[in-house]
Amino acid sequence: QVQLVESGGGLVQAGGSLRLSCAASGSIFSINAMGWYRQAPGNVRELVARISSGGGTNYADSVKGRFTISRDNAKNTVYLQMNSLKPEDTAVYYCNMVVVTSRWSGGMDYWGKGTLVTVSS
Repeated sequence: QVQLVESGGGLVQAGGSLRLSCAASGSIFSINAMGWYRQAPGNVRELVARISSGGGTNYADSVKGRFTISRDNAKNTVYLQMNSLKPEDTAVYYCNMVVVTSRWSGGMDYWGKGTLVTVSS
């Protein structure tokens, strides 16, 4: 099986920065897309940023210019650098990866348990 473990969440004042990390471990042959999603209380889970295996990225409009997603394939890790944080960025942030576990299988979605980001005004 595959496990994803996020780290880096916490409490920060508006205008501050945080860096989230998510490392995958287990039976990994390769990883396709990696991404970050978030869910605020009472809201549905939404895409924040996504990065393909080739390095192509896409972002939610609400975070463009403030957040940067990156990946380290050697470490099976994805990062989310969050700058100029706003109170509306407060949410639980979830890591997602499309993992291929063998040369004979297709990619499957795996999720981390989430890390809480709280931005105070």
